[in-house]
Amino acid sequence: MRLNKTMKALAIALPVLAISACSTTEEVDTGTTTVETNAQIEAKKAAAEEAVRVAAAKEAEKFEEEKKQAQEALRANSIIYFDFDKSTVSGEFATILEAHAQFLNANTQVNVVIEGHADERGTPEYNIALGERRAKAVQTYLENMGVTSSQLTTVSYGEEKPLIKDRSEDAFAKNRRAVLVY
Repeated sequence: MRLNKTMKALAIALPVLAISACSTTEEVDTGTTTVETNAQIEAKKAAAEEAVRVAAAKEAEKFEEEKKQAQEALRANSIIYFDFDKSTVSGEFATILEAHAQFLNANTQVNVVIEGHADERGTPEYNIALGERRAKAVQTYLENMGVTSSQLTTVSYGEEKPLIKDRSEDAFAKNRRAVLVY
């Protein structure tokens, strides 16, 4: 008799033990029990990991777009004008150069070429030298704001590439410049 009771207890306990021996989790949902398999758990993990990857990729894309927009804004304000026969950066261009310096300091992999230009008055040799001094003045200004010299390159075009091909004082003023080219 006792053996029959033990057998009955084992018969009830064995299926319960077999279920608990499997790698499953039980979730109680409004009174009903559902069992998740390992495959379902792994699928949920993979879906969560994929969601994190997608969110990170979107964030990186957003960051790159913001960087591209900042660079485009800088390109729109990339000309520094000079007085006649001068190579000193005027204080009115400090804001523009500070914006360029901040961008270059934040993006150390970005390089810029600083082109120096002069109007057509003076000899070609003199204007090449003047364009070089103007480009170097902008380079020095940016370096003083923390931009590394390896990010900056200078070139002088002298009078060779006028912005405006006219012989007016207005045209001469527009041709006396340094241009930051990204």
